[in-house]
Amino acid sequence: MMLETALIRPRLTDYHGVTLAQEDADFAIPFFNEDIPLYVDPFLMWRSPSQQDMALHGMLMSAFNHLGQLALNGKQDEAIAALIIASECDEVGLGASAKRKGKRIGCDKAAEILSIFRRIPHYATYGLSHIEEVQFFVEGISKDRISDFACSFLKSFLIDFTIDQCAKLGIATVAKTVPNVWDVRARRFTDVATSLPIDPTDDRPLLLVPKRWLRFMPWISYEDYFEKYCPQDDISHTAELLTRVEVLNYNRDNYGVVAAYIAAKERSRDDAKNDPLFSQILVRSARSKLAQIKKLPTGKTDGADLKYETAVGQLLPSLLYPNLDFAQAQARTDSGVSIRDLIFYNTRRAPFLKEVFDDYGSRQITFELKNVAEIERTHVDQLNRYLTDELGKFGIFVTRIAPKKAIFRRTIDLWSGQRKAIITLTDIDLEQMVEVFDSRQRDPLDVIVKNYAEFRRSCP
Repeated sequence: MMLETALIRPRLTDYHGVTLAQEDADFAIPFFNEDIPLYVDPFLMWRSPSQQDMALHGMLMSAFNHLGQLALNGKQDEAIAALIIASECDEVGLGASAKRKGKRIGCDKAAEILSIFRRIPHYATYGLSHIEEVQFFVEGISKDRISDFACSFLKSFLIDFTIDQCAKLGIATVAKTVPNVWDVRARRFTDVATSLPIDPTDDRPLLLVPKRWLRFMPWISYEDYFEKYCPQDDISHTAELLTRVEVLNYNRDNYGVVAAYIAAKERSRDDAKNDPLFSQILVRSARSKLAQIKKLPTGKTDGADLKYETAVGQLLPSLLYPNLDFAQAQARTDSGVSIRDLIFYNTRRAPFLKEVFDDYGSRQITFELKNVAEIERTHVDQLNRYLTDELGKFGIFVTRIAPKKAIFRRTIDLWSGQRKAIITLTDIDLEQMVEVFDSRQRDPLDVIVKNYAEFRRSCP
């Protein structure tokens, strides 16, 4: 394994030296020490044409409704204990936590959830059809909690899925005991000994989640219900002051309204799609960003440097996806000078990117943003110091105009003496990339390939 500290915002695949773009993965590639800001949407299993996904949804609802029946049959404490366990699934790393560590619900909240089986006769008799329905009756239950419930009850499948994906990709696994795996036959949580990939920062096991299940917002959601279906005027004469608690109380006494909403969402099932982990901006937005860039003066007047960095930082990730997965924007300091970089994972998806990895060891590629009238020797020296063996020896300036001959000569000398490659993208290059992005006939990466070819032709 490579050292985790060698990379900016390392992912599981990068840590293990696996070349894989997020676009090509069947799962959401997990980061270390932070969650992926997506959530499992159980509805995507329910509406899936896959028999496996439909069966998994049935398993999920059978487990959840079983706890409701336990509470109805005098085993409230047992049901509460299981529901608390199911309310958090740290191994999947989904949600908004910066530390991949969530918090379980308490006894009172678990009891409140189970109370809907007594309060609503339909649930007492038939159970819930969708676990997402809980959010219409219980305060504090939203997309993150629904996602955790789903992952907890389906953890056994996620273990198998993770093992299978790791075997296909050559990702190392370690013997681990995974706590709180739902046993379908025994109908209880148990610990399971298996082998899984780990987070090297704390040795915790990781579970991979099929990206076909993931959305930013559940298809069945309280926000959608409140905006489009909730009879707000029937609940309050001052709808603008209507609170969530008032709506939830109304729903408990008027189950038919919620049932009608669920039926409507089921009828529109064909519109329910998983959300990609990265969405490219629209062509008109790309052109708008380019226009903003071209109008900006060089330098720092009226914050032009920050505006330039922002616009380029929004444009390039879309132009280069999916060949380069965006890692992050990074501010660094060199000799007292603040420098803004865009860091990308080198997926080696294209022949040129494989060449960059093979020749320069670049597992990630740094784009240094410079809103200056001209690139100077000090700028080249700053980027040169950043191009180390660990991060790779290939870097790109994004600036307004091409470097002067003497500066270009400096980059050639770096290649000759240290085998480091520094090329430049100008306003004209960005314009060409947007044109290619618009036409969809070629890849914006081709502009970088062209500039690199011109650079290499000048090298001895």
